[in-house]
Amino acid sequence: MKILGIIPARYESTRFPGKPLVDIAGKSMIQRVYDQACKAHLVSQVIVATDDERIFKHVEDFGGVVMMTDTNHLNGTTRCNEVLDIISKSGKQFDVVINIQGDEPMIDPKQIDKVAKLFNYEGTQISTLAKRIETAEDLYNDNIVKVVFTNDKSALYFSRQPIPHERNHKKDNWTDHNEYYKHIGIYGYRSNILSKIVTLPQGKLELAEGLEQLRWLENGIRITVDVTDFESIAIDAPEDLLKLVPKS
Repeated sequence: MKILGIIPARYESTRFPGKPLVDIAGKSMIQRVYDQACKAHLVSQVIVATDDERIFKHVEDFGGVVMMTDTNHLNGTTRCNEVLDIISKSGKQFDVVINIQGDEPMIDPKQIDKVAKLFNYEGTQISTLAKRIETAEDLYNDNIVKVVFTNDKSALYFSRQPIPHERNHKKDNWTDHNEYYKHIGIYGYRSNILSKIVTLPQGKLELAEGLEQLRWLENGIRITVDVTDFESIAIDAPEDLLKLVPKS
C-alpha cells in the first residue's frame, strides 16, 4: 500500500500570521512537522502543500518536497485533493492520503502510522484518532470536538457538545460515569474517497456544528477511529509556543 503524507501550510492566519515559518529552537514550525512526518514508517512520501512563495522557498531550502497549490481552498481536505490530483495526472499513484496538521511541530510519527494502519481493514474509508477526555474543563470546552464510535471503532457522531449526555448524573462528574473522547485532527483518506468527499455539498449537521467530517457521515462514509494516549500541541496563537519543549 502506497501512502502519501500531505502537510497543508498557509501563511495567512487570523490569530498567527506566518506561523509555519516561526522559529522554534532553531527550526521553523513547518520543518519540524515535516521532519516528524518523514519518520513515520508507513508513509511512502511527504509533501508540503502551500499557496505562499515564502513557505515554498523555505521548504525547498531545507530540502523538503513542496508543491504550490491554489489560494482559494477553504480547508486542508480540498488542498490535499489538489495535490493528489496533480500527482495522479503525472502517473504516480497512491492508495491513501494522510492529512497532517502543519501547526503541530511535536507530532508523534507513531500517530501517523496509527492512522495508516487502519487501512489494513477493507471497510475503512477515512481514518482518524481520538483521545480519552479526563477533565470536565475539556469536556465542556466548545473548541474541543468530541466523538462517539461503535464497538468496532466506526464513528457515529462528532460534536462540540459533550456526547453522550449523562441524564442521570450531574454535569460536574460525567467523566466518572462514562468514557468521553476528544477528536485528534489528523485524517487518512482512501484516494478514491478523497476525490469523492470534496464534491459533496454541505449538509445540515456540518452547518450546525461547523465540522466538516459530519458531511462525510451524512453521506454514509465510514470514518474509522483509533484511540491514542498521545496528544500533540497545536499552535493556534503565539502564546501557544510557550507550551513547547522542542526536540532537537
